[in-house]
Amino acid sequence: MKFKLKKAEKDEINKALAIFKAAAKSIAKKNIDHWQYWKNPPQEKITWVQEGFEKEEFFFIESLQQETIGMLRILEEDLRYWGKTTAKAKYVHSLVVLEKFKGKNIGQKVLQSLAEEATNQGFEYLRLDCEAKNSKLCNYYEQQGFIKVGTQNLSGSTYNLYQKKLINAFSEDY
Repeated sequence: MKFKLKKAEKDEINKALAIFKAAAKSIAKKNIDHWQYWKNPPQEKITWVQEGFEKEEFFFIESLQQETIGMLRILEEDLRYWGKTTAKAKYVHSLVVLEKFKGKNIGQKVLQSLAEEATNQGFEYLRLDCEAKNSKLCNYYEQQGFIKVGTQNLSGSTYNLYQKKLINAFSEDY
């Protein structure tokens, strides 16, 4: 399935919160204790989304027919999870594919597309985090070529930090 990333408009925050809620319900059906706070998000999470919208970091994943498939947040700095670093990296948060589109390798294709774009822009790494207790999702990211490089404890949870080294024509590793 082909897709495009569409920058979220400031007035689409409720759409993003609805996608988070749908994802939480879908995850709960699989008996995975992950993201359940999105069913009734605390102010801290709503503020996090609002900040992302203000900084224009949220994107909707759309089919070529403009149907919403999912969403994600893309940052060029992630002080909360990664702290201050010197590496030039793109950070992916909250990659969600709606339940009716699962099984079509959309998440994998989105990550590949982001890696290609980041490589073309001269970034060294594509980075993301995952709640450590969600072993299925951690394994998924590892299958996509991400390597666990650390952990971060926040808000009573432990997050695995993953990165994927990007190779480009300007890299010494090429």
